[in-house]
Amino acid sequence: MFIGHFALAFAAKRVAPKASLGTLVVASQLLDLIWPVLVLLGVERVRVDPGNTAVTPLDFEHYPWSHSLDMAIFWGVLFGAGYFALRRDRVTAAWLGLLVVSHWVLDWISHRPDLPLWPNGPKVGLELWASLPATLVVEGGMFALGVWAYAAGTVPRDRTGLVAHGSLVAFLVAVYLANVLGPPPPSAGVGLIAGAGIALWLVVAWAAWSDRHRTARVV
Repeated sequence: MFIGHFALAFAAKRVAPKASLGTLVVASQLLDLIWPVLVLLGVERVRVDPGNTAVTPLDFEHYPWSHSLDMAIFWGVLFGAGYFALRRDRVTAAWLGLLVVSHWVLDWISHRPDLPLWPNGPKVGLELWASLPATLVVEGGMFALGVWAYAAGTVPRDRTGLVAHGSLVAFLVAVYLANVLGPPPPSAGVGLIAGAGIALWLVVAWAAWSDRHRTARVV
């Protein structure tokens, strides 16, 4: 998934209001922030294989350290523990840890059976990506609900809070549609793919900036 992960980050603001949206995005996308670094280091492998699924041409050949279930749990515990060490907030730390693990769950729903349960373990996947229409409905619905939940729970402090949030949502939708409806990357573009993954940090900064200009809605 792509915007499905962002959907949970937006929605999680309702249960973890003390966390910045930037922090929530890091948690929801942590596995995909680790993955491109490991690809560039040659530890994990991906290749372009048009037709691999109806949604993405990427064949995730080997990514046990970023995308196996037991490592997702490890990264979730590590991230939650790190947040608790800094903020001493058990509730928010627990939600952040769960958000990290949610990435694997959403990928399990969408991927073909290429997600290992543990390094060198059996691989699983429910293959939502076998159907482009189903993927668009599921992810689009999730994203709409997540954005609604965030907007319903916060209000802009100023014009920046309105514009930054709206432009972030529009950007994510545009990138998502370009990814699923556009042409595949060049077959030798693994470095570009990893670079795009690292560029997710720009979205993290954008989300944090937007969230600083919003405040919890008073009910």
